[in-house]
Amino acid sequence: MAAKNAFYAQSGGVTAVINASAAGVIETARQQKGKIGKIYAGRNGIIGALTEDLIDTGKDSIAAIRALRHTPSGAFGSCRYKLKSLEQNRREYERLIEVFKAHNIGYFFYNGGGDSADTCLKVSQLADTLGYPIQAIHVPKTVDNDLPITDCCPGFGSVAKYIAVSTLEASFDVASMSKTSTKVFVLEVMGRHAGWIAAAGGMASSKDCEIPVVILFPEIAFDRSKFLAKVDGYVKKFGYCSVVVSEGVKGEDGNFLSDQGVRDAFGHAQLGGVAPVVANIVREGLGLKYHWGVADYLQRAARHIASKTDVEQAYAMGKAAVEFAIKGHNSVMPTIERLSSKPYRWKVGMAQLSKVANVEKMMPKNFISKDGFGITDKCREYLAPLIKGEDYPPYKDGLPNYVRLKNVAVAKKLSDFTI
Repeated sequence: MAAKNAFYAQSGGVTAVINASAAGVIETARQQKGKIGKIYAGRNGIIGALTEDLIDTGKDSIAAIRALRHTPSGAFGSCRYKLKSLEQNRREYERLIEVFKAHNIGYFFYNGGGDSADTCLKVSQLADTLGYPIQAIHVPKTVDNDLPITDCCPGFGSVAKYIAVSTLEASFDVASMSKTSTKVFVLEVMGRHAGWIAAAGGMASSKDCEIPVVILFPEIAFDRSKFLAKVDGYVKKFGYCSVVVSEGVKGEDGNFLSDQGVRDAFGHAQLGGVAPVVANIVREGLGLKYHWGVADYLQRAARHIASKTDVEQAYAMGKAAVEFAIKGHNSVMPTIERLSSKPYRWKVGMAQLSKVANVEKMMPKNFISKDGFGITDKCREYLAPLIKGEDYPPYKDGLPNYVRLKNVAVAKKLSDFTI
């Protein structure tokens, strides 16, 4: 009997290291001669499976797949698409089985965050629901760091490093100009519900180099008067202040802070995220000159400054996923288990997808300072090893030398399908 083929796909927002997980999956699967046949990738995530838009990763060289380890974003394309329940959309599940049967796919590796874990869980249940045997393993990934059970999520360490470094460097800039110009810099970071990324901004300040940083967490309701008092105190003490604000910060009324209907000098609606809202609060409340910025895609695509720990863990999760499948596991996710922080030691663990899907891990209360504007020593101890180490990509002519795969399409065997 021919060895079953494998299907791998990327889902949700991409990261600086998701391709390292892809390399881990593909390189490890290539070593399983006689157990795993061909390794297909879905073009644009689960959509590639539904539309039979498969990529033959075997058409790319050993060197090209190896280069994924140092290349950011999603090499095969990603998507934001969550499968509904079998009862709500049976046709999609029947289509998946149709595609899997047509291409002899028996292994399903889905690389993503919370919604992806839910999709992977549903695929893993195809044997029970529709009688098709498949082993579905979720490969963890999310810059939001909000998957449960695992100590951290691949992708987070690198974005945390980027935000910590950016906050540090921008603070040096503002300090230089504060006497006669800008006194407050506001940096907006990702994190709609959990403040893990914003917390990383606090790492810019240390005992050796104290930086006045105010952090606004989604977990803490925004208090205008307390915020202004904190900023004012820092400016009076240091001459300047940096503010790191999570995109999901809410007011005491429960509404997102960015929904305040700010108007510019001409009475027009001030478009944008939460950074300009916070900057405007500083201007109106304290009369200070400010600048603001939005890290946006830059924070999650910055492979040039990726955390070495993050790269290693991302690859390890992809490798472990294949090893779990070969051992017969189904409906599980490899995890990162922290053994100690000083020195930092970790190992690969395993979690049941039923305990991962649709569960969100928030910042622990003891990670946030009592005043709600900073991080505690416990948080620093958690974050420090995740941002340590450098894993620079190779450079060519002054720029990172990233890889573009051939992404050769697999010949279709079925009729078209509309999602």
